[in-house]
Amino acid sequence: MPYGSGLAAAMTRRLGRECVYTPSARLALYLALRHWCRPGARVLMSPVNDDVILFVVLAAGLRPVQAPVSVWDGNIDPAAVPEETWRNVDAVLTTNLYGVPDRVVELRRRCDQLGIPLFEDAAHAIGTQVDGQPIGTFGTAAAFSLSKHVAAMAGGFLVVEDERTRRKLELLRDELMLPRSLRADLSTTLRPLARSTVRRLHLVRPVWRTMQRFGMLERDTFRMDLHAPRLTRCAAGEPGLTAYEPWIRVDLHGYRARHGALVRGQLKLRTARLDDDLARRKAGSALLVGTDWATRALCDRPADDGPPPLFRVPLLVQDRDTLVDRLVRHGVVTGYIYDPPLDDYAGAEFVEPSPDPSAARWFAAHTLPADPLLARKITKALTKERAAPAHPPLGSRDDLALPVGPTGG
Repeated sequence: MPYGSGLAAAMTRRLGRECVYTPSARLALYLALRHWCRPGARVLMSPVNDDVILFVVLAAGLRPVQAPVSVWDGNIDPAAVPEETWRNVDAVLTTNLYGVPDRVVELRRRCDQLGIPLFEDAAHAIGTQVDGQPIGTFGTAAAFSLSKHVAAMAGGFLVVEDERTRRKLELLRDELMLPRSLRADLSTTLRPLARSTVRRLHLVRPVWRTMQRFGMLERDTFRMDLHAPRLTRCAAGEPGLTAYEPWIRVDLHGYRARHGALVRGQLKLRTARLDDDLARRKAGSALLVGTDWATRALCDRPADDGPPPLFRVPLLVQDRDTLVDRLVRHGVVTGYIYDPPLDDYAGAEFVEPSPDPSAARWFAAHTLPADPLLARKITKALTKERAAPAHPPLGSRDDLALPVGPTGG
């Protein structure tokens, strides 16, 4: 039986597509890019994204092309992408940032017209649907993450359209995985338990401050250190995971380590509770979307749909960085902030900058990702801190395009 076939079968039943189990979503995305894109291909993507994803694209030997985005959700705005750019890209990579769906119907239509693959990064979007169809089933391939859901902190899937492609990618996956380690398996199994214990005992603040004080965090800021000279040397050589390992492994050192039965057994148990997790996320998202800080991208959804079961709810606030620090006092550690945008972070040497970076800069600077599982706690904390909602600049593209309605913060 192929490695991880039981977990993959469960995901196949959920999505109705063939699935390949991988140790992480970042390895799943790398498999897709390697399989469908020739070296040097240009990939259109949102600059409001995890820096790790940038390095995965670079490791595959591809050129990241930064797209204009919506000021309300940070996802690609297809209508704002210049026609010249459309004519010169070889693939499109969605983000579905925080679980808010990309304009995937339009992106799929564009990709079909151009004859290029559409890759869905669905790491934040298990359970998100567009017109009743699950995110992850629109594109040529999709990468999912279990580490973002059910507190798994490991595991991913690559979703493809047919069995033949699945088998090919299973072989490539097996070539790229590193041998399993009992020590690493024990760490992967115990870390989620330790994290939940810290939260249950209300020790988030002292533990986090201690880790900051003793330099135990891999990121001192929202972005990891680019190490530009070293990255330049890597770009001059042969692409591949090994060359880009120092960047791709950040926050998940076992991203391509073969998991043993212990980890896979835990993932099976946790995945069985996925629907319960999504139901709680949906309820928490509904509460946060009803606040003055919520983005209009969620407020303007049809009332019957309600908010999807978001991984994080993007709240738009003033003085975001100050609030991030102050929330720690309330036992809330805010992660998954992607500021500055990737073109500002990496520069023209490593990416093609967006033709209009203003929306990405504004969204990245004002977004506070709120865990819907902590919705009441976060709402109470922001109210106590008198957090002020932020509004996009008057005259911005999205501000003009959207109908008058809730302010969404």
